[in-house]
Amino acid sequence: MVNIKWKTCFRVGVSAFILFLCIYYWQVGVNYVMLIAGSLASLFIGGVIAYIVNILMSFLEKHYFVKSNKKGVIKSRRPVCMVASFLMVFLIIVLVLVIVIPELVKSISMIVNRIPVAFGNLSENELVTRYLPVVAEYLAGINWNNIVFNIQNFFAENFGGMAGNLISTVSTVFSSLVNFVLGLIFSIYLLLSKDSLSAQAKELMDHYVRKDLKEKILYVVSILNRNFHRFIVGQCTEAVILGILCSLGMLIFRFPYAIMIGVLVGFTALIPVVGAYLGAAAGIFMMLTISPMKALMFVIFIVVLQQLEGNLIYPRVVGNSLGLPALYVLVAVTVGGGIGGVIGMLVAVPVVASIYQLIQNDVRKKRKNVQTISKK
Repeated sequence: MVNIKWKTCFRVGVSAFILFLCIYYWQVGVNYVMLIAGSLASLFIGGVIAYIVNILMSFLEKHYFVKSNKKGVIKSRRPVCMVASFLMVFLIIVLVLVIVIPELVKSISMIVNRIPVAFGNLSENELVTRYLPVVAEYLAGINWNNIVFNIQNFFAENFGGMAGNLISTVSTVFSSLVNFVLGLIFSIYLLLSKDSLSAQAKELMDHYVRKDLKEKILYVVSILNRNFHRFIVGQCTEAVILGILCSLGMLIFRFPYAIMIGVLVGFTALIPVVGAYLGAAAGIFMMLTISPMKALMFVIFIVVLQQLEGNLIYPRVVGNSLGLPALYVLVAVTVGGGIGGVIGMLVAVPVVASIYQLIQNDVRKKRKNVQTISKK
C-alpha cells in the first residue's frame, strides 16, 4: 500500500490551483505584465544607452591622464569622459542626418518635378496615341458621380476612426519621447555611479545567493557582457570600414552622391547581414533621378562590395570576435528580425553567440571529464 503524506497532497493541490489560475487568468496576467513592462520602458532604454555609451567612456577613461595622481584629474575623469562620449555619439548621429536627409529630400523633389515630363513623353508615345481613344471611351462610360459619392461616404464613416488613430499616434510619439528623455537621464546616473552599483550588486549576491549559484550567474553574465561588447565594437568597426570602401569605390567609378551614400550604407550596416542593402536601396533610388544606367552599375558595385564584406571583412571583424559560424549569424538575424524587427536583429546575434559559447564550453568540460575518467 502506498503511503501518501498530507504535505504531498497539499503541494499537488496548490500546484493544480496555481495552474488553474494561470490558465483561466492568462490574458489578465499578460495585460499586467505589459503594463509593468511599459512603466519600466524608460529604465530599460536608460540601461541600453548606458551600456553602449559605457564602451566608449571606458576607452576614454583609460587614456585620460592615466599617469596623473592629482585629485582634480581623478575626480573629473568620469564626468569628462562621459560628456565626451555622449557628444561623440550625438555628433555622429547629427552628421549622418545632415549629410543624408537633405540629399534624399532633393532627390524626391527631383522625381516629383520630372513626373510631368515623363507623362508628356508618355502621351507622345505611338502605343498611347493608338489606344488612347479606346481608353477615353471606357473612361466616359464610368459613372463618376457614383464613385465620388462612395468616396465621400467612406471618409464620412471612417473620419472618426482616422481622428482617433491620429490622436493615438501623437500620444505614442509623445510617450516615446518622454521615455527616451527619462531613459537618457537614468543612463547618466547609471554611468556616474556604476562602480557603487556593481559593488552593491555583488554584496547582495554574497548575502542572498548560494556560492555555486552565484558563480554560475556571474559566469553567464560575463559571457553575455563579453559577446555584447565585442559585437557592438565589431559591428561599428565593420560599418565604418564598409562606409569608407563604398565612398572610395563610388569616387573611383564616378558615381554621384558618393560621400552621402557611403555614410548611409555605413550607418545602416550596423544592422547585421541586410543593413548595407537597405542603405544601398536608398542610393539606387537617388541615382535613378540622374541616370538609370548608373543606378544599374551601382547595383553591380554594391553586390560585389557586399560579397567582399561578407566573405572577408565581416568574418574577420565581427564573426571571429564572437566565434559564431556564419550560418548561425544568419539564423540569428532571421529569427531576431521576425520577433523584434531591427532591434531583434541587433540583440539576437550576441545572444545566440553567448548560448553557442555556453553550450560549447559545457560540452568541452564534459568531454574532458570523460577523458580523465577513462585514463584512470
